[in-house]
Amino acid sequence: MILAAVLVGLGTYMAQLASSMSPAPAAAKSSPKLMPAQTVAQASGRSLDIPRDARGHFAADGRIDGQRINFMVDTGASLVALNEKSAARFGLRPLRSDYNATVSTANGSVKAARTRIAMIELGGLVVRDVDALVLPDEALSENLLGLSFLSKLKRFEYANGRMVLEQ
Repeated sequence: MILAAVLVGLGTYMAQLASSMSPAPAAAKSSPKLMPAQTVAQASGRSLDIPRDARGHFAADGRIDGQRINFMVDTGASLVALNEKSAARFGLRPLRSDYNATVSTANGSVKAARTRIAMIELGGLVVRDVDALVLPDEALSENLLGLSFLSKLKRFEYANGRMVLEQ
């Protein structure tokens, strides 16, 4: 329910936010170990085929600046959205004053921080300079791979119960 509300909020505010994106301050990077995603995505050349997970979602392991991260592919989200815990692993630690974008969730309005990610890799597909938001952990349980990543691909589509991404 929280995820659905975050998606609605992201969709409402992302058009406005995308035009005024600026990088958030970053601190020193750390390199913690991450658990692998439960859903396996298979890449073929410059194409990635992601099967539905048990919940009916499309989850895949990715990398930000070379470090592993789990994403839920979300074609309804305008931007990539990271929770604070995940963002901190990549050196993205926005100051409280950077949380100046308002996102509506099931728990009410939440402040989010705009940022830009230098590189996101998903199964061999590499996208650079990706606009994103950092949301508090309690507002976002899963990292979302939204249109700021997907729109830089040649195509993405849902077919036969699978998500296909092509670069």
